[in-house]
Amino acid sequence: MKNRLQILGQNIKNFRKSKQISQIDLAVAVGIDRSYLSEIENGRRNLSINILYAIADALEVKISDLLSMDD
Repeated sequence: MKNRLQILGQNIKNFRKSKQISQIDLAVAVGIDRSYLSEIENGRRNLSINILYAIADALEVKISDLLSMDD
């Protein structure tokens, strides 16, 4: 069973890929390092609410979409 950080990371990755945005492009838009984004997407790093908002804005989705635990 995935933990919450893994679910959040997978949701970010799914939205990013569906919008055909590279990790580098999303990281630049958010103002973080690509390796940090990779760790977020893999559920290995916690992130601040400011970074979460920036990711949601860059992906043009609601934070609730990123936090959704629905499959």
